[in-house]
Amino acid sequence: MTMTYTWKVTNMKVRDEVNADGETLSQAVCQTYWEKKGVDANGNEGSFAGATPFSAANIPADQFVPFDQLTEEIVLGWIKSVVVGDYESHVNGRIAKQIADKAVTEATMPWSPPPPVPVASPTAE
Repeated sequence: MTMTYTWKVTNMKVRDEVNADGETLSQAVCQTYWEKKGVDANGNEGSFAGATPFSAANIPADQFVPFDQLTEEIVLGWIKSVVVGDYESHVNGRIAKQIADKAVTEATMPWSPPPPVPVASPTAE
């Protein structure tokens, strides 16, 4: 089944963190929250909400991106570098299951009696 995916960052947490060089990196992203949405060829949608932690402890100061210069594309790049392999298969599987579950409906058992027909109440004259 063909699936089209879109990603978005829904929230982030930051803190000041000391890197390996002993420098304090202000407002380093330490937690991200994200959503991956899938849409199948029929327009049915499913989504997966995830949370991915990060640490600036090993980021050299010259590679650190200040918080006010971050873009969603940069942060999604970090997230997508973690959501790979079996984890990505799990995420995509959950999205596909959500879509498949929407196609399931409850059915009246064929041996059940038909529902009663409402009787019109007599009108007073």
